[in-house]
Amino acid sequence: MRVLGLAGGAALAAASLLIPAAPAAAPHALLVGSYHGIPGPYRTIQAAVAAAKPGDTILVGPGVYHEATTSEDGVLITTPGVRLRGMDRNGVILDGTLPTSPRPCSSDAAAQSLTPNGRNGIEVKANGVYVENLTVCNFLSSAGAENGNEVWWNGGDGSGKMGMSTYWGNYLTATSSFFAGSDAPMAQYGIFVSNAGGPGSVKQSYANNMGDSAFYVGACPDCNGVLDGVHAEHSALGYSGTNSGGHLIITNSEWDDNKAGIVPNSLNNDDAPPPQDGACPNGGTGPTGTHSCTVIENNFVHDNNDPNVPGSGIAGSAPVGAGIEVAGGRNDTVLSNRVEHNGAWGIVVHDFPDTETPPPISNCQGGTQVPGAVCYFPAFGNEVATNALRDNGFFGNPTNSDLAAATMAHDPGNCFHGNTDPNGVTSDPPDIQNPAVMGTCGVPNQGDTTVLAAELVCASSVLGTCPDVPGATYPRTTAVTMPAAAPQATMPDPCAGVPPNAWCGPTH
Repeated sequence: MRVLGLAGGAALAAASLLIPAAPAAAPHALLVGSYHGIPGPYRTIQAAVAAAKPGDTILVGPGVYHEATTSEDGVLITTPGVRLRGMDRNGVILDGTLPTSPRPCSSDAAAQSLTPNGRNGIEVKANGVYVENLTVCNFLSSAGAENGNEVWWNGGDGSGKMGMSTYWGNYLTATSSFFAGSDAPMAQYGIFVSNAGGPGSVKQSYANNMGDSAFYVGACPDCNGVLDGVHAEHSALGYSGTNSGGHLIITNSEWDDNKAGIVPNSLNNDDAPPPQDGACPNGGTGPTGTHSCTVIENNFVHDNNDPNVPGSGIAGSAPVGAGIEVAGGRNDTVLSNRVEHNGAWGIVVHDFPDTETPPPISNCQGGTQVPGAVCYFPAFGNEVATNALRDNGFFGNPTNSDLAAATMAHDPGNCFHGNTDPNGVTSDPPDIQNPAVMGTCGVPNQGDTTVLAAELVCASSVLGTCPDVPGATYPRTTAVTMPAAAPQATMPDPCAGVPPNAWCGPTH
């Protein structure tokens, strides 16, 4: 090989600067199905996903799509930076029932697609992926509660690590019409984000009829996530945030007709590492000027009293009638929400004894291992302030009230202040907002670990059904009902911001 001298090398380098670089490939729009009579080149969503490059947009025309990319996924996205968008939120349906189903999202048992490991609707395993403006239904779990997620950003489920960064969901509907029992296949999660460090958000989305939770952001010690303008109904939990924490905002959303509404929680399970901790990383300052970066604010939380929802596992044993329930969580801020007509408690904060058998990656971090294979997660450092309360606690059992705390003595404890009810705030412990009780933040205190703790057990049936006697009367499951999801507001202009294409023209 001939070696260039310094002069020759410099001349070659200079000459190379005169050669124009190949331009970066422009993003494309890949069209699936047909729109306004114009057919796209792709018949299935997955075919377009497989052809997409980073930066591309996949537009999906109205229709019912029965897809089975793998044995576990209807649509699987592994290419970063793509956007999957329906042209009509209510008209683009990714349907988990069999292609022979007599109607979209059928409740017929014979129409369900049941597999040994369960199925997911859209699973995303890449950074920077948008999923927007479509409906996903009836993707069911296995009998052992594996999978069953309608839309899932999966950053490494069960790994104990955050393997995903950015994600975005907008104008999504996740629903199901099928339930055959608590130990049978069902839809588990509507919009599910796990092991993702963000920044990410889910906005203007709706989910109902889920056996675990309608919305989930968890397994993220610093989530950098936002739920804004979402609506959860008819599920075991409206929101679950197992072992979530750090920067996480839940705002401007509605949570109603679930068994329990908003439930950040600590568990010693594969959503490791525990606990659920809303403290700002590195002692930083959060949006309210405190050291809490997990903020639940400006939500409408009402009528979460429904025992006749799908349910399985710990989520299925949530206490009926709880609006906002902080279960073994710490350093969360519950601020300026409207909380009404929740029959047991409007807002309840309590320690949580987790009796699950943990996987090897979870070792009761943040909790205390006690005899009997119980990991005890204390709830402390939570601030409940300036919430507008009304007509909570009407089940009428002891401790049923607007505000409640079942927490052992801790320094710091939890604090309740500035909350209002036009008929007077009810609470357990009584007069909870008194500075001498639990009305002062940052000081030691404790809640009611006797009667209230027993009432939480009765409301949940986690240890079996309490006797039907005065003082232990909570609604019980009779027959699960699954209301159909109503049509939801579609994206105002699904052509906005997309590359030129036959459906949108050259100017968008």
